[in-house]
Amino acid sequence: MAELQRSPSQAGAATEEVVSQKSSSVVESFSMISRSVEIPAGESIPEFIEKPHPISSPEGDKAVFRAKVKGNPKPSVTWKRESGIPLKEGSKMFFDSINKEYVLKVMDDADNYKCVVSNQHADIIYTVSLSVTESQEKLDFKKMLKKRGPPPQKKKEKKVVDEKEMLEILSKVPKKDFEKVCMEHGFTDFRGLLKKLKEMKKKVEVEAVRILKPLEDVSAKVDSTAIFDCILELKDPNMKMTWIKDSEPLRLQYSLGKYEVKQMGTKYMLYVSNVAEKDMGVYSLVVGDKHLSARLRVIDEPLNFLAELKPLKVMERQTAVFEIRLSKKVPNFAWKFNGRELKRDDKYEIITSEDGLTHTLKIKDVRPSDIGEVSFETGDLVTKSKLSIERTPIKFVRNLKNVRVKEKGRASLDCELTTKDVKLKWLKNGKVIERSKKFTTIHEGKTAELIIDEADLGDTGEYMVIAMQENDPTEYYSNCNVTVEERFATVKSGLSDAQGRTGDPVELSVVLNDEKVEGVWLKDGKEVRIQIIKQGAVHKLIIDNMGEEFEGKYTFRAKGAESEATVSIADPPYIDPSVIEALAAHPVTVKAGQTAHIKVPFKAKPLPKVTWFKDGIEVTEEERVEIERTNDQAILIIKNCVREDSGAIMLKLKNDCGTVTAQLHLNVIDKPKPPQGKVEFLERTGKCIKMKWKAPKDNGGKKVTHFIIERRMVGKKSWIKIGEVDSKLTTFAADKVEEGKAYQFRILAVNSEGASEPLETEEVYAGEPIAPPGQASQPQVTDVTKDTVTITWSPPPKDGGAPVMGYIVERRKKGSNLWVPVSKELIQDTKCKVDGLLEDTEYEFRVIAVNRAGPGQPSSASNSVVTKDPIKPPGLVKDLHVTDSSNSSISLAWQQPDEGDLPSGYILEMRAADTKEWSKCTKIPISGTSYTVGGLQEKQKYFFRIRAVNEAGVGEPIELKEGVLAMPPPAAPKFDLSARLKNQMVVRAGTALRIHASFTGSPPPNVVWQKDGVPTRGRESITKGKNHSEFLIHSTKRMDSGCYRILLTNDYGQAHYDIHVRVTDFPRPPTNLNLFEEVPNTVTLKWDHSPDVKEVGGAHYVILKRDSSTATWFTAAEKVYSNKYTVTGLLPGRKYFFRVIARNDIGDSDPLDSKDSWHINKDKETFHANVKEYKERDWRHAPHFITPLKNHAVRRGQDCTMSCAFLGNPRPVVTLYKGNVNITANSKFWYNSSSGVCTVMIPTCTAKDNGEYSILIENELGEDRCSCTLTVYDKDDKSLLDSVTESLPKSKHRW
Repeated sequence: MAELQRSPSQAGAATEEVVSQKSSSVVESFSMISRSVEIPAGESIPEFIEKPHPISSPEGDKAVFRAKVKGNPKPSVTWKRESGIPLKEGSKMFFDSINKEYVLKVMDDADNYKCVVSNQHADIIYTVSLSVTESQEKLDFKKMLKKRGPPPQKKKEKKVVDEKEMLEILSKVPKKDFEKVCMEHGFTDFRGLLKKLKEMKKKVEVEAVRILKPLEDVSAKVDSTAIFDCILELKDPNMKMTWIKDSEPLRLQYSLGKYEVKQMGTKYMLYVSNVAEKDMGVYSLVVGDKHLSARLRVIDEPLNFLAELKPLKVMERQTAVFEIRLSKKVPNFAWKFNGRELKRDDKYEIITSEDGLTHTLKIKDVRPSDIGEVSFETGDLVTKSKLSIERTPIKFVRNLKNVRVKEKGRASLDCELTTKDVKLKWLKNGKVIERSKKFTTIHEGKTAELIIDEADLGDTGEYMVIAMQENDPTEYYSNCNVTVEERFATVKSGLSDAQGRTGDPVELSVVLNDEKVEGVWLKDGKEVRIQIIKQGAVHKLIIDNMGEEFEGKYTFRAKGAESEATVSIADPPYIDPSVIEALAAHPVTVKAGQTAHIKVPFKAKPLPKVTWFKDGIEVTEEERVEIERTNDQAILIIKNCVREDSGAIMLKLKNDCGTVTAQLHLNVIDKPKPPQGKVEFLERTGKCIKMKWKAPKDNGGKKVTHFIIERRMVGKKSWIKIGEVDSKLTTFAADKVEEGKAYQFRILAVNSEGASEPLETEEVYAGEPIAPPGQASQPQVTDVTKDTVTITWSPPPKDGGAPVMGYIVERRKKGSNLWVPVSKELIQDTKCKVDGLLEDTEYEFRVIAVNRAGPGQPSSASNSVVTKDPIKPPGLVKDLHVTDSSNSSISLAWQQPDEGDLPSGYILEMRAADTKEWSKCTKIPISGTSYTVGGLQEKQKYFFRIRAVNEAGVGEPIELKEGVLAMPPPAAPKFDLSARLKNQMVVRAGTALRIHASFTGSPPPNVVWQKDGVPTRGRESITKGKNHSEFLIHSTKRMDSGCYRILLTNDYGQAHYDIHVRVTDFPRPPTNLNLFEEVPNTVTLKWDHSPDVKEVGGAHYVILKRDSSTATWFTAAEKVYSNKYTVTGLLPGRKYFFRVIARNDIGDSDPLDSKDSWHINKDKETFHANVKEYKERDWRHAPHFITPLKNHAVRRGQDCTMSCAFLGNPRPVVTLYKGNVNITANSKFWYNSSSGVCTVMIPTCTAKDNGEYSILIENELGEDRCSCTLTVYDKDDKSLLDSVTESLPKSKHRW
């Protein structure tokens, strides 16, 4: 629970009445009550997005508290009074669904109000105060009664000190009221004042342009961007501006980005891109009667090589890359190879970087022909380098294979290599083979072949091929064996069945293993003598003109060999080309609803399979589609054609001999489809509604001739045709409309077949309703003096449907809630000079736009401004230094300058080590004294400089002495304790164990999880990141209990953190219960321990008893930690059963019951005793502490809980002190005292909470006091934490 005390607010003074506050302080406090120890993933406690604020409300007005909250599950919100009194009748609590706010409206009922937000995880309470102010001027009804008497005195005239002040008043009122205002202030020279007022306005009008900062000369490097800037104050923001170079105006819109003009507030800038020598000259800006000039100087650096070419050796067939870098960009350059200029093509790739400084040449697929000299030339500069290659070793993709060949046969030895550019040499038994009729060598591409013709037995042996290449002394070879066998007659290649078209030639061929063997041809068993050819071992039968008489079974017979085959006719489908051409040229056209007949003649043997396709999809027979085939025709019939049947039709005829297709187009004509899409309204005024639509996707096969537009009033059923437009137009303007009426339109497309279905619009109104204007922009302060402030603003983006008539300008003192208009009349301009202000007073301003509908919403308040005379430019910034760095960012800090006036911001600039050009880190000045520059290149060195700036100008820069590398500073691993990492965890068996640890370290540390000193290797799932790690066991078991350690290590150190985990479940029951009597009329129970009671410190036993005459069990004892207990208080003559239960934080075990009942015997002897007279004892005593307070150290922002224990009778009164101040009634501190234990909780500790705390207990017999010290430290204050930890006594106190 936390409470923030604010200082009393200052009451503002009104013009006619004095307001005082009933309450002297404003209260804001926050508290939270947590319900869940662990919150499931995806859920959260309630949080305030926007908190309610304290309110000071005039008596009789309503006060409105608002709050926005979030949380999962969705929280509930209630409002209460802190005093406990019910909310006053007439108060309202509701949820604003538009703004997503919970609202409380109460009448003037001063109190502290609590907003309570609750879900199942926590309750959060925010308490704010409502203060009610009352007017000291009470209404006197007696004075208000009419009473006859002397006439009322004349109203006192308002006196003005001087004529200047009177002129300022007149400048703010209409002309018609001049004379009246002059009389009220005691000025009679009305005409003289009017003349002086006109002269004053003329002087103001003459000063239309005010130069706050002139143009300055600029120096820029070639190919960089030059920026001219000036600061002007314009009376008319739309005043024409002209930029001139030398004497010629700049044609900005035709410069193709060369020149660009920008404006930032009152700052006007000209950007000159890609600066060249021709851009040097004088640049001028003409605004009204002002002429500003500055000169541009171009700095040209000498051209030289930053990196020259180096000799390069690459592997053959790879890419050679040459790269050079110049000191500046050049327009002309050339890459050359052995003096020959290279051009970009498939072989050579020439690349120039975006900045034009780096040039790259890539030679692809390097071959021996590419060995030579590569050079780069530009102007008089030349750099050269040698290119050499390393040859790729030759490999045999396919080696020579052993060959066996018949005598007189032909042997072929072939192989395949990885390259074709080789020299080959063939050897037989180690001797080179010379080319002859017997040996033929072939080398084509990567294939090499040796052919041995007319092989004989002497050709048997070992054959080898040797491959060599240029610039490579290595010989690469492959070998094989050739065996020549004796010949005998067999069929080497038999006959195959043959088919042929009618009239085409057909050939039968058989190959024997011996070309000297003759053979004979038979047809159906009879010898035939047609055309027979013998070519060595190949025997052929040729039929020149295939016909039905040649069909049959053919046989070739030779000595020891025979082969058979069948010859038949096979004609593929055939469609006359003229038919195909006619079908393609003349589409089949039918009207919707008619039947389409498509017939295509063909020839084929055997008859083909007929398949029809539409738009690539096969057509099947259905209710409207029929497919027929005759011996010479394919027919497709489509009944009741619709527009969707249009498309490309393809006929496919296929048999075993071939396939043929025919293409045609079917066109079904119909009415067009409706126009497309949603109708767009281009104009909606009280006189005209202009609309636009899109043409229909489908014109129905016929051209759309025109569109018909119809209209009806909303609420009526009949449509009225209001016009037609040509098909080329898709817009229409309906000018006969009544303002404020709602209409509906529809559009129909028309072709020769009729009109389409209509495209209907939504309801549309003629004109728009008038509403108050929107918010004007935030006022900007442009000028400040000790008694005046000049502000400007922009009109609202929306005027509400009516022109803005003027503006109401209001002011207030900083911290006050009272806004006061600066003028009784509307301000017509978007600029206002507010005078009559108090010197050295902080003011805020806001603007309200007004139109016919009334005033709009006030603008946001301007930045506060202190009325004082203009300030001086700031001096040099002090102590610029680096505070932190990472791989992509560098953080810097500095101190404000001692000289000059206070700066309003800082301009931070940087440059990389490889450039001399400075660039701004932010577009606008930095408001604080620290900044982190992001988006940097890793391990790149950067230089920084900074200048202070205020309204008076920019100070001189101060530069960081040394460059800074973009890399994080080395740091040892360290745990982030703000993540509330626990050191003790209790988990129920079967639930998830999740340990999440956050840490820091550079470089990121290596993470190792251990259990009881051994790395974990089990059912866990470990997630690791740069700055966090998570250990997860989805379903825990008892065996998962133990000490878990997370170990972090990097090059700069190591750290570890231990988490003691205890996995618990319902305890196992005790066993072996025995009953016996040690003391008369008592029963002693003894049992064997439950394993869980012995292992877990918080587990214990519960003893229950039951009279045999009832079924109800009663507790005899709780929190029994031993395995033995004596039950007393048993009634004699009764029988009892006993039960023992083990209990822990999770629940109870199964019960262990006694098997038999135990009988308590009645005592028949008479007992006589002499009882002494009882004297009441005095139990009162003075209070004293049995456990005093202990010192505490708490990190800032966390809660601190302190407790102590005491005794005293009567019950002592407790008083809390911080130092010597009584804080018992302070709602900042929460405390509770019950049963002799006092607990104090300090929420959200800050540095103000440091100090000594004490508790005083006192009753009528005495008093006692104990004290402790609270130290609040920051997260990174390790030295303070160590010193405090050493001074603290070792205890189990958790903070």
